[in-house]
Amino acid sequence: MPPASAGELAHSRQLAQRLRAEMAATGGAISFARFMELALYAPGLGYYAAGKHKFGAQGDFVTAPELGSLFARSLARPCQSILSQLDGGDILEAGGGSGALAADLLLELEILDQLPSRYLLLELSNELRDRQHATLRHKAPHLLERVQWLSALPENFRGIVLANELLDAMPAERFKITEDGVQQMYVAPDNDHFQWREQTAETFIQSRIEPLALPPGYISEINLQAEAWVRSIADVLTQGVLLLIDYGFPRAEFYHPQRATGTLMCHYQHRAHDDPLILVGLQDITAHVDFTAIAEAGCDAGLSLLGYTSQAAFLISCGLEQLMSASDPNNVRTHLALTQQIKKLTSPHEMGEMFKVIALGRDVREPIPGFSAHDRRGRL
Repeated sequence: MPPASAGELAHSRQLAQRLRAEMAATGGAISFARFMELALYAPGLGYYAAGKHKFGAQGDFVTAPELGSLFARSLARPCQSILSQLDGGDILEAGGGSGALAADLLLELEILDQLPSRYLLLELSNELRDRQHATLRHKAPHLLERVQWLSALPENFRGIVLANELLDAMPAERFKITEDGVQQMYVAPDNDHFQWREQTAETFIQSRIEPLALPPGYISEINLQAEAWVRSIADVLTQGVLLLIDYGFPRAEFYHPQRATGTLMCHYQHRAHDDPLILVGLQDITAHVDFTAIAEAGCDAGLSLLGYTSQAAFLISCGLEQLMSASDPNNVRTHLALTQQIKKLTSPHEMGEMFKVIALGRDVREPIPGFSAHDRRGRL
């Protein structure tokens, strides 16, 4: 693990003090979901709430929009189709990262003559808002007037709600199966560090986990906040599509016997590991998405399941290869960069198979471009 600087360590100690204070105030421990929430989002201290550079080569991890414009340009095709079907509408991107997806998507939709009336960015971090504004001002200054920033969901929305790598960063509960039943994982102080502590799981968590019949010793996660967020989108979506791209599995694969230690993953300076209790405030903490739970949450809230597939199948169905073929092979540097993007986005050993795309909607006709070649709804 690369060493943290003195300034980073001082920042981490400050957040650790904040965590220990809450633990002391609540009987000595907090649920892992609360620990993850504070580690990522505590005002001024959490990983996403402080000024640490997160995305790209200089950060801790690279997302699909940071690789180049191909991801957004491919995504523009289903967006064009949906907006055309709605005879206009808005795009709302939740968790806009650096702003790269917003800028490249708007530029491609301009070429396709299907710009949204507004491009709304739901972003709570002031630091990320500033970076998104700078990215859009640099890449698409003439479209900046269409962009608005939100701190909460609008009361009513018509159009496309888009989220790339959002659900995995929502605080998840962690549990362990023992001979005594489902135990919920809590976090407690351990001198200058933190340690796991087990308590009998809340009744609702037990009711969700017990039917899975997992063996003793099995550890995993359940993301109730992600499910609640999908329901909140359903509450405000009057017509349109919720399009989610993230890494994860259908439930049968999420809780597979070979995945008995869970799906938690942390990223620090492009190093991946599975210990969320270290480097608090300095590292990203994620949990894979149970896409069956996401589909159930949306359908129970009145949305229709419109498609589910791998990122590779989705992007190829959206015309990724045609975009590549339109480039000039004699421009070696540009052509090579596009080839590298496609490999990263579609290779089964990279993002292509681990990342999935799911579409939920209201009053929208099928099919949606991207799901025609390999729709996996039957696996959910």
